[in-house]
Amino acid sequence: MRIVSLLGSATEIVFELGLGESLVGISHECDYPPQATSLPRVSRPRFDPSGLDSGEIDAAVRHSMLEHGSVYEVDTRLLESLRPDLVLTQAVCEVCAVPTGSVEAAVAELSRSVEVASLDSHTLDGIFFTIEQVAEAGDVPNRGIETVSCLRERLWTVARAVVSEAIPGVLLLEWLDPPFAPGHWVPEMVDRAGGRNLIGRVGLRSAETDWGLLAPMDPDVLLIEPCGFDLDRAHLDAERMRTRLENVAYRAMRERRAWLLDSAWFSRSGPRVVAGIETLARLLHPHRFPESADPAVARAWR
Repeated sequence: MRIVSLLGSATEIVFELGLGESLVGISHECDYPPQATSLPRVSRPRFDPSGLDSGEIDAAVRHSMLEHGSVYEVDTRLLESLRPDLVLTQAVCEVCAVPTGSVEAAVAELSRSVEVASLDSHTLDGIFFTIEQVAEAGDVPNRGIETVSCLRERLWTVARAVVSEAIPGVLLLEWLDPPFAPGHWVPEMVDRAGGRNLIGRVGLRSAETDWGLLAPMDPDVLLIEPCGFDLDRAHLDAERMRTRLENVAYRAMRERRAWLLDSAWFSRSGPRVVAGIETLARLLHPHRFPESADPAVARAWR
């Protein structure tokens, strides 16, 4: 089988299931695991986001949607040359990755029949379902079941560790200019880690809010996770918005309970979200977890 992944989390799922050798093409955003990055990239954004802050990216995204109806392009000629049997895509967010409609339009131009699998997860259970979905499509269903079982056991380990702890109020922002409340599975990640998510609802889209609504919240913990940003870019953006952040979470920042997060462990609907929950649990309840060299701990900066 020949697989093309047009979604970062789908690429991670493919490798988690031991199907990496079947992968022949990836999206513009796919950067993990490292062995995937040498593959041909079948999609590209309509603008170059490198060096742009969150406000500039937001403006470029809105312009692309207004002008083209999409933020991304699919290289149909390259897709044809890769001769895929299966193309993995998503319909969760038109801004974050190539949407299903664009992929189906590209596949319709190909000279051969190709299966399109849309991984449409909005909750943690939905993510686990898509892992099993990819395993079925890749003809390794038992690997999917085993992988999900291991991930669920890790969640139970976290739950047992934090069950009797005080629950801090957590303000998590998925974007800073303008501010966005978290959506889909991200609020659930906070809850599973032993926190009380203050804004955003499980299973719904992340939603634009405003600083005035955030000001009265006074969270115990502030988490900053700009979607698509690594820690370095998140740091630059947070420094640019420092005054705004101090206005809404001064106590959390003063008490050193404000953290930057690498979005790859939170905004991608793949197996690494469990490591993201483990990281959050350590941040919210550090006394419940011994010092560890676990790489999941390294995905946040105070």
